[in-house]
Amino acid sequence: MVKHHLFWPLMVLAALLLFNLIYSPGFLSIRLQDGHLYGSLIDILNFGSPLILVSIGMTLVIATKGIDLSVGSVVAIAGAVACMTLSKSGDENALGVVLLGVAISLALALVLGFWNGLLVSGAGIQPIIATLILMVAGRGIAQLITGGQIITVSSEKYNYIGAGFLATLPFSIFIVAAVFLAASLLTRKTALGLFIESVGCNPTASRLAGIRSRTVLIAVYVFCGLCAGIAGLILSSNVSSADGNNAGLWYELDAILAVVIGGTSLNGGRFYLSGTLVGALIIQTLTTTIYMIGVPSEITLVVKAFVVLVVCLIQSEAFRKALVRRWKTRNYPAEREVTRHA
Repeated sequence: MVKHHLFWPLMVLAALLLFNLIYSPGFLSIRLQDGHLYGSLIDILNFGSPLILVSIGMTLVIATKGIDLSVGSVVAIAGAVACMTLSKSGDENALGVVLLGVAISLALALVLGFWNGLLVSGAGIQPIIATLILMVAGRGIAQLITGGQIITVSSEKYNYIGAGFLATLPFSIFIVAAVFLAASLLTRKTALGLFIESVGCNPTASRLAGIRSRTVLIAVYVFCGLCAGIAGLILSSNVSSADGNNAGLWYELDAILAVVIGGTSLNGGRFYLSGTLVGALIIQTLTTTIYMIGVPSEITLVVKAFVVLVVCLIQSEAFRKALVRRWKTRNYPAEREVTRHA
């Protein structure tokens, strides 16, 4: 059981929740108010929704031995396009206008994902460089769309995407559940998952075996772009505004950490969507914990990086074995001598 890929991530998540419970006894309490559920756990799921979505897309990209550094910029672009579309319309609350803004944003996210996939699979550019191009240019594009300003909207229908409730729970949770379920079914109930893992292990052998490696690569980057686009809609609708400079900032790094914590290797191959889900929840819970205990904003990122480092070391089987060997050497020197002479 200890060797299961979810064991250590779940232990770390449980430890974080336990720490929060000790620090704040009411942390796990959930209350029903005005037909809606409220509480710290609900907030973690709600505010962590954009990160979970981006991490799901990042998982499939990393499984192909790639990386997508542009997801944060795609988040910003999607939110900027949607809010700009609404602000330029005559009636922001019109359902047709909201759907148009959402459709344009998601279509653009798909195009950006296709662009990344084309650079990686078609042009043969290394994924980290190909997506770095859009990471830098995309942030500038988002600021061009917003004119360097924060665009605010007052559409209740658009606000519902990120701040609305359905069946007492935040609507964003249902969006995440739908995307996670769709990704799980497509990758585990069809041959697509095996194709992705095969391309990640050996793209040349996969191509010789009849798998269209380039098509698979483009597909995963397009899906990653779509996930980032949906995350951008949730993020911008939650605050009813779009900030091309700060929206989705550092999301790519948090998503990569969530994927790695979840047990997926950066070397490609086998991937774990369930592990990524737990990893993203760990990142969001850690963020909530840091703010709750009042860590100064100047050292927030340092504390977060340190905790993530500890989590990754705990997960490392080689590191754990090294600790065990060191402990045995220190506590049982005679046994070590016998073993060495034998």
